[in-house]
Amino acid sequence: MTFVRTVLGDIDPVELGITYAHEHLVIDGGRPVQLQPEFDLGDIDAMAIEVGQAAELGLRSVVDAMPCDAGRNVEKLAELSRRTGIGIVAPTGLHHDRYYGPAHWSHRVSVAELADLFALDVTDGIDALDYSGPIVRRTAHRAGVVKVAGSDGGLSPRDERVFEAAAEAHARTGVPILTHCEHGTGALAQVRFLADRGVAPEHIALSHVDKIVDRGLHRELLSTGAFVEYDGSFRWPDSEPNGTAQLIAWMAEDGLDDRIVLGMDAARRRYYRVHGGSPGLTWLLDGFTAVLQAFGVDATIRHRLFVTNPARVFAFAGPPTRAT
Repeated sequence: MTFVRTVLGDIDPVELGITYAHEHLVIDGGRPVQLQPEFDLGDIDAMAIEVGQAAELGLRSVVDAMPCDAGRNVEKLAELSRRTGIGIVAPTGLHHDRYYGPAHWSHRVSVAELADLFALDVTDGIDALDYSGPIVRRTAHRAGVVKVAGSDGGLSPRDERVFEAAAEAHARTGVPILTHCEHGTGALAQVRFLADRGVAPEHIALSHVDKIVDRGLHRELLSTGAFVEYDGSFRWPDSEPNGTAQLIAWMAEDGLDDRIVLGMDAARRRYYRVHGGSPGLTWLLDGFTAVLQAFGVDATIRHRLFVTNPARVFAFAGPPTRAT
């Protein structure tokens, strides 16, 4: 039987419930915060309030998307899950090179060594020190997804190494793969690269692709068998039609809404009400629901986007690697 791996243990995919598929609940320091202080999301007291407000509207699970050594703190994610009752899937993997710098260890290890680090986060527990080195202290909290990032227009040589390691970690563990598509680009190349290395497309979720509102492109993406993750819904100006809602409506008309998942990718303090920002983590379940209804996206389709589809793409491809 397949499963979803959360920070507090493995669950049946049907237990996920309403799921946000790409969030940043905790960014606890690291180079991202050094580069942009607004990335600082290390206050879990505040985030527990924010998550609790979304839980009151029905949110049950969240996939966090901040991977190794970029502000990931799995112990804070686990505590947040305990406090709120929300299931949280934690990532392994690597983000863009800009969040690490030229001297980072990821430039000096082999693909096989990267794959080892990713796979061990999944099977043995995420490092309490977040692979900041040189000591590794495994926690009881295991990764349930590999997050990797592609560059604008395609995969750089550095990206290819990271994606190859993700494919190897998937082969060993069955862990699903969540990708970053810079400015919505490069998704088809990502699917081809991973598929050529043995990853079935139904275990791939391609993030941010709704930045490009092109019906033909999204038909092509979904025809690969991969999932797409739309998270731009609150970023469209009021002066324009909501491109994310338009894409969902089009894909529903085309019978392709069974491989779409939704998130907010709210990685900055200005997006959270507890930090004085907007629209808040409740957006997808209140404001955007009204937008979707205006585009003719009914409750049956919304259930697929929030419940049925996440349960499919975030389930592991194989049996657990050890008893829980």
